[in-house]
Order: sequence, then C-alpha cells, then structure tokens
Amino acid sequence: MSEKLIFALPSKGRLMEQSAAALTRAGLSVTKSGAARGYRGEIAEVPDVEVNFVSSSEIAHFLQHGSAHLGITGEDLLRETIPDCEHRVSFLTPCGFGHADVVVAVPVCWIDVSSMADLEETAQVYRRVHGRPIRVATKYMNLTRRFFAQRGVAGYRIVPSLGATEGAPAADLSEIIVDITTTGATLRANGLKVLEDGVILKSQANLIASKLAPWSPRAQRAKAAILKRLAAGRGGDGAPLQSRR
Repeated sequence: MSEKLIFALPSKGRLMEQSAAALTRAGLSVTKSGAARGYRGEIAEVPDVEVNFVSSSEIAHFLQHGSAHLGITGEDLLRETIPDCEHRVSFLTPCGFGHADVVVAVPVCWIDVSSMADLEETAQVYRRVHGRPIRVATKYMNLTRRFFAQRGVAGYRIVPSLGATEGAPAADLSEIIVDITTTGATLRANGLKVLEDGVILKSQANLIASKLAPWSPRAQRAKAAILKRLAAGRGGDGAPLQSRR
C-alpha cells in the first residue's frame, strides 16, 4: 500500500452527495482522477491523500482490514460488518447526516406484543402451535443475533432479506423484521410497528479511522490536516460535519 492516506468515500447515492457537501464546507475539494465515472480521486488541499470511491458496505470492509485509513459510512454497516468494531476502528466524528434507526418491527395486529420480552413469549407459543420458530427477515444478521441474545430472545430463525425487508411479513416470508427506518412511515404502510424497546441502533454516517491500516508519518500528517479543516469548518465545537442551523 502507498504511504499516502487512503480515504474511502461513498461512490453513489445520497450518502455520496452528503459526504461531498460536508467536505466541501470544510474547504476540502474532492475531485475524481481520470474518467468522470472513475473510482479514484484526490483532495487538492491535502496532496498526500488518495480517495477511493466505493460502496458504503465496502467502506466498512476496507476499514476492518486496514485497506483504507479513513472512511465515511453508516454506523449500522460498521457494527454489522465488524463484530469487534471498537478494536478495529475509531469513531472520529459523527457527520450529522445518514440518520436511520435499526429496529425490531412486528405486525400491528399483534396487540399483545409491545416489548422484546413479549416477543420471546410469543415465539415460544408460536413454536408450539406451528412447529417451527418465528422467522425474522433482515439484512442485519449480526446485529440481530447480538441484540436478541442480550434481550433473552432465542426462539427465532433468521431469513436473509435480499429485497424490501418491510414487505416480508405480507409476502409470508417472515413473521417479523429487523430493518432500518427514518420516519417509520414505510413500516406503518406495511402494517408493522416498532417494539417499545426494539431500537437496536440509532445510526448515522461517521468519519472513521482504521486502527489496522499502516499509518505512515505521511498518512498521519494527512489525517491531521483533514481533521484540522473539519474542526475549523465546525467552528472547533465538535459539532457534526453537517452545517449548523
């Protein structure tokens, strides 16, 4: 790996736009190298930085294995991808955008189920009646397993979700789901409700540093230069990267 600092940024979607806007507000001009649709870039104000444009989920993998020094991605993806997250990465600053809650949602018609304890009781009854465990559709298999174990819920089976998770119960692919939500409107539209203690994680985009990347003196200086500009852009008060209102 080059002694330059490798900075992994989202390659598409709203997170890409918001990340670019936040860095621009801090006086960091991110440009692509070569073709407009290329996946490499640079920051004019900090020449010792090589930008890699990759998907948000790939950023988590890059940081996990030390293939990138810095990255901007959602906390949900980091904690889902990296079980020992605190040992492998450092959360430098929240970005103030990309907000989403990872939640446990059940059918609204389950009027007697409002908590994780209720869910465990229901799961036991469900297995006795139907001869199989309750199915949980989700893309967040690791977060789900950890959270359910912490709450003493064991009578379930995970169904990996490849599409619109909120539609899984209506399609008879699962009984409940674990998914992200911002306003809850999509869940309600699909006849689902969030359990009272069913918020697994309140996530947002973060600027993250890998603890396993090869931090050369050149990369360390580049990191310090980026953080200095970001701090100046926030007025030095530690506020999120998003512009203050």
